[in-house]
Order: sequence, then C-alpha cells, then structure tokens
Amino acid sequence: MGFLEFLIIAVGLAMDAFAVSIGKGLSVRKIQPRHTMSVGLWFGGFQALMPLVGYMLGMSFASLVKNIDHWIAFILLAFIGVNMIREAMQSGDECCENTKPNFSVREMLTMAIATSIDALAVGVSLAFLGVNIWVAVAVIGVVTMILSMIGLKIGNIFGCRYKSKAEIFGGVILILIGLKILFEHLSE
Repeated sequence: MGFLEFLIIAVGLAMDAFAVSIGKGLSVRKIQPRHTMSVGLWFGGFQALMPLVGYMLGMSFASLVKNIDHWIAFILLAFIGVNMIREAMQSGDECCENTKPNFSVREMLTMAIATSIDALAVGVSLAFLGVNIWVAVAVIGVVTMILSMIGLKIGNIFGCRYKSKAEIFGGVILILIGLKILFEHLSE
C-alpha cells in the first residue's frame, strides 16, 4: 500500500471530523486561532492515535487470520463506509445553527473519540496488510487536522449544506479502498 492509498484512506476517515467541524463552525460568530487549533489538534490527534491502537490490536492476532486478512480488511472498511453513508442519509441536511460554541476539553474529547472510532477498525485492517503504520498514522493525522480546520471555516461561512455530502463521500471512499484491497488479493 502506497502513499496515495494512505492519502485516500485519510480523506475518507477525515470526513466525520470534517462534518463535525462544519457544525462547530456554525456555532462560532468569529473564528479565533484557538478554535482552529483546537479542532485541528483534537481531531487530527485522535484520528492518528486510533489507527495506531487498532494496528497494535490487529498485529496481536494477524498471524491467526493470515489467509483471510484481505476479507477482514474489506468487511471492516465496507461496514464503516456503509455505516457512514447510512448515518448521512438519515440525518439529511439538518442544520445545527442554534448550537453554542463549546471548545471545552470534555466536549472536544468526546467529539474526537466519536469521530475516530472508525479509524480504530481501519488500524486493525492495516495490521493485516503489513503496512508502515507510522506513515499511515502521520498521513491520517495531518489530513484530518487540515480538513477539520477547513471544515470549521466552511461551517462558519456556509453552514450545514455540505455536511451529509461530506459523510457520504467519506463512506464511498472507504468502500472503494476495501474493494481495491479485496480485488488485489484475489487476483494474486
């Protein structure tokens, strides 16, 4: 798996944090640098940490499932992707303009964990593929940080119009990566 695949996975995983950042942007009248750094560091940090934890868990039992690892990676990525699309379709384009700005540690920790749970499962998948986890973690963290910061600004300017579209896009990307992994291993 190369840098381009890591980048595509990172964009897919970052869509939840991007969508939440858009919502956060709605609640802030004037974005301060501390708001931007807060969403970037919380979301980027947790989006980098969770695949590392998943990778460590996956490595502990990777040898047991070596013959079906590509199926596990596909199923996990497809499940996460379908779930993201389903949640986006259910929530629609409802807007969250009446929220108050809250960048407290408790609020940001809760949102960072919630938006990075899927990255834990991706980390397990990466363990089965034997990739360089440090490159993957760095790319996922940086991409999420940047997209979260951009999402905050977009939310502040445009509102929730693109929230569900971003989540659907992220889900489709994860499903396509899962299919690519599966087809590569089946063609060997």
